[in-house]
Amino acid sequence: MSLLEVQNLVVEFPTRRGTLRALDDVSFSIAPGEILGVVGESGAGKSLTGASIIGLLEPPGRVASGQISLEGQRIDNLPHEKMRHIRGRKIGAIFQDPLTSLNPLYTVGQQLVETILTHLPMSAAQARQRAVDLLKDTGIPAAEQRIDHYPHQFSGGMRQRVVIALALAAEPQLIVADEPTTALDVSIQAQIIQLLKNICKTRGAAVMLITHDMGVIAETCDRVAVMYAGRVAEIGPVHEVINQPAHPYTVGLMASIPDMEQDRERLNQIDGAMPRLNAIPKGCAFNPRCPKVFDRCRAERPDLMPAGATQAACWLHDAKSEVSA
Repeated sequence: MSLLEVQNLVVEFPTRRGTLRALDDVSFSIAPGEILGVVGESGAGKSLTGASIIGLLEPPGRVASGQISLEGQRIDNLPHEKMRHIRGRKIGAIFQDPLTSLNPLYTVGQQLVETILTHLPMSAAQARQRAVDLLKDTGIPAAEQRIDHYPHQFSGGMRQRVVIALALAAEPQLIVADEPTTALDVSIQAQIIQLLKNICKTRGAAVMLITHDMGVIAETCDRVAVMYAGRVAEIGPVHEVINQPAHPYTVGLMASIPDMEQDRERLNQIDGAMPRLNAIPKGCAFNPRCPKVFDRCRAERPDLMPAGATQAACWLHDAKSEVSA
């Protein structure tokens, strides 16, 4: 049973020059206790997918079609007030920069207690105790004292732990983590990743982890969705996608990661750049950069199809495709 189900999601931005389609027919699901990684270059649509699920799309962006369901209940068409309640209670969010997630004018305790009281039936004293426990759970030493400190009194890594405690405050079933380790140094990154994994195990929460770092994905996730130009290019178990990528874009991504065991002078690169939203090519969006492109790729847009152990949106895996470069 899926906890989160995203079906044929389309997000559009109306502009004076016409409507830009930022997400085009995105579908995936996440089971309870599972970590799904969402990876891709800047502009692929990763954060936009997360924002759509949390209900924080920046206007004029809107969900044009498709649907998002949480525990079988559709949430993409809910009024603002209802969505606000679900956002804290059932969906927790962790953003890239902890400073923008925390109010500098209030102690971390005040912010945690307010969130807990908004969503859970507790007294102020119980809420404060829960806040202390959450800070302990997320690895903040001397939590009883630190609860009365302000965000600027914490280091970057500790602030991110506070943000994770805030996301967990109302025991949500789903956590959307958008680049939660990007602003942190590597040793702290590892601790935050371990923390997310433990949360999944102990609380049975599902996590959608948005990042551009394949190392983080390999270390953390059960499955991975590779996005390109607003679509899912490939999705499958992490081990398979990393070791036997089926989509030429995923192959290029994997080849551009340094390998400790090989002595290479230069890293591979994918020539060209991701297309702008107003200039997405006909057929497969990756075709101008693809080393294996053939005629059908330039004419028809592929949907996800079985490709070994994963699913890939690539005509190379369609039996009817006659490869004629």
